Parts: sequence; structure tokens; C-alpha cells
Amino acid sequence: MPDPQRPDPQRPEPQLLDRLRAAVEAGFPAEVAFLQELVRFPSLRGWEAPLQDWFARQMASRGYAVDRFSLADVPAHPKTAPMVDADPAASIQVVAAHRPANPTGRSLILQGHIDVVPEGPHEMWTHPPYAAVIRDGWMYGRGAHDMKAGVAAMVAALDAIRAAGLEPAADVYVQTVTEEESTGNGALAALLRGYRAEAALVPEPTGHTITRAQTGTIWFRLKVRGVPVHVMVAQDGSNAIMSAYALINALYTHTKTLNEAGRNNAWYGGQVQDPIKFNPGIIRGGDWASSTPAWCEVDCRIGLLPGTTPEEAMAGVEEAVRQAAKGDAFLANNPPEITFHGFQTDPYVLEPGSEAEAVLAAAHQAVHGEPMQARLSTAVNDTRYYGLYFGMPGLCYGPRGEMAHGFDERTSLADLKTCTLTLAQFIADWCGVRPRA
Repeated sequence: MPDPQRPDPQRPEPQLLDRLRAAVEAGFPAEVAFLQELVRFPSLRGWEAPLQDWFARQMASRGYAVDRFSLADVPAHPKTAPMVDADPAASIQVVAAHRPANPTGRSLILQGHIDVVPEGPHEMWTHPPYAAVIRDGWMYGRGAHDMKAGVAAMVAALDAIRAAGLEPAADVYVQTVTEEESTGNGALAALLRGYRAEAALVPEPTGHTITRAQTGTIWFRLKVRGVPVHVMVAQDGSNAIMSAYALINALYTHTKTLNEAGRNNAWYGGQVQDPIKFNPGIIRGGDWASSTPAWCEVDCRIGLLPGTTPEEAMAGVEEAVRQAAKGDAFLANNPPEITFHGFQTDPYVLEPGSEAEAVLAAAHQAVHGEPMQARLSTAVNDTRYYGLYFGMPGLCYGPRGEMAHGFDERTSLADLKTCTLTLAQFIADWCGVRPRA
């Protein structure tokens, strides 16, 4: 039975919303400056520690209890993904905790990743990728969209609650993690460190929609060998690069077959065209332009739909490669090697009906004046760990931007402000608020 002394969290109080709106507006220049500082750190894989140190200091200066730890500081877990090309001890996570005396509300995790993908040739950007240039209402930079804008929004939302003279009435853990772009081990590490809550929100750039479902992802490396000879007698050798090319084509065919079978999927069937994506993302091979290459390695990514396990997806890749190798005279006797490294993730569906989603939907409605929409993603986000393995609803909802992983990546500052207000309202409604001491 609802507590008559407590406002209905699914019907935000207009006066509170007005106070939060004024606080967000007043604090927005500082939020933009905060985001610019985040973007100026080139927090590529293995190089996230300087940003995490800066972030830890920022949160400590706000009075949060800060925990800084590496992936090597937590125990292994069955869902820990292999990190072939990175050092777990150098991968730093930060958790800033708000722990009120005598908590009365519902606890919450706010989590964002600060690792970014490589920027590519800088000359192909309109603005330098780490300059955080603002133009025509957009901030440009690697990671501005994916997902440092969301990190800025979750911090600024809490700042706005404080500026309104309030504080969350429950525990709130503000987490910045690494490895989201490659394994997901950062989010898992915070959970293995012991941080738990009654809900988790990850403000990935969803354009103010909630992610209803996400595909899983598998990373793997194809290693192909060849017989090197001088190019003048190339017919007597074996070209490892061309053999790898044949395997790539076989995997595209495999992906097409998977997508055809997926037309009946309960979540993606009829909703998303070809939701399983395959990508050969990195290729290395050969030693000399006038020698047939003796080796080639290709790093690949493939998705999987709800109802499929990572183990089944990996077995499918192995079988597709095995069958393709049979059609090559050299590979039939020198089988390619497959190494699974990085992502080995399960798909995740946020089942409708959780109270946390209802509270978020009400906050969205109050701010936007229209119902919150859902989306289906063909990529992954960290909410899967909370929902699948640790029994808490994982909400993925955040601001709008463009060109994730591309040139001229950018985030909309107007949407950042709106999202910050929505998050502030959600935190207030979910956790409850009390006058700040």
C-alpha cells in the first residue's frame, strides 16, 4: 500500500521539477566545461588512468567517498572476458559513493564508461579529436557522444539536486569504468568489488529512449598461415592474405544465414533488418610486397540474438571457418586458428514492467511532455551485467549525439541539458530526496 506521506514517484512533483530545472540551467556552463575536460583526455584502451585520476579528484572535491581500483584487484568471474591485448592492472575503475545517514529511499548505481575507441587519421576530422570544440550547439570530439556526455549528465544531475538544497535519501554509487568498448570487464569489476543497488542506470547516448534489448557480441582473431615464395613463382606458394579473405567472405555468408533464421526472433524479428552484424575490423599480414605472405591475422566482431548463447555463437564461427577451409587446398591441411578474445557477451532484454523503468518513464514524461520510447540495439552496453547476473534492472537511457566511432563524433548540448534534468528528476523520484545537511 502506498505511503500517504510520500509522493507517488511515478507522478513527479511540479515544484520539485521546477527547482531542478532552475538548478540544471544555472549549472549548465559548468557541466559543459566538465564535459570538455572529459573529452580532452585521450582515454584510449590502456590509457584511461589519467582521466580516472582526474575524475576521482573531481568527485572527492564534491564530498563523495571515492574508491579507485584496477581490474587486477577483483576476483575472476565466469563472465570475465579474456583481455589478450591489455593489462588488467593498468585498467582503473572509480566509484564515488553518496551514503546518507539513515537512508530511506531506494539505492541506485549510475554508471558510465570513459574508454574511447581509436580516432583514426586526425586529418580526416574537421576539428582535432580531443579539442572538444563547440560549434552550432554541438561539442565535437572522440568520446563526446559515446559516452562522456552521459557521464557529464549523471554527475551534473546530482550536482543539480545539491544546488536545489537537497540530497538523495538513499545510497547512490557514481561509477566510471573502462573496457566497455572491448570486454565489459570494468562494469563487472565494480559489481565484483561489492557495489550493489536496487537499480542501475547507464546513460549511453540513446537519444532519450530506453534500450529494450541488446544483441550480444563476440570478438575473435583469425590466424592464417601460408607458404612464402618470390612473387615471380606465386603459383607455387600460398597467399595467407587471400586465404583470410576467403574466410571473411564465408563469415559474411554465415552472418546472412543467421539473420535469415533470426527473422522469427521474439524481439528482433520484423523490427530490425539484419540485426546480427559481422565486421572484420583489423587486418595484419605479410612481410614483403614481393613475397607471397606467410601469415595473416584478422580481428573480427559478430553479434548474436536473444535466445543464443555466446558459446553457441562461437561454435557457429568455428564451424563456418572449418567448412570454408575445406575448400582451400592449403588451408584444408593447415587449418586456420581462431582465438576468442575480448567480448563474449550475452544478449540482454530489459523486460517491461519494472518499477525502475516506470519511474524513469514518468520523469521523461514530465520533462519532455511525451511518453518515453523504446529502442532495440544491435550493439552492447553494460546494463547486461546488472540485469542478467546480479538481479537488478539495468536501464540504458541517455542524451543524443551522432557519429559514434566515426569522424566528427559530436553530442548535442541542448539534448545534454534536457537529459540532465530528466536524470535529476529520476534520481529524486527513485531515491527520494531530503534537505541537504
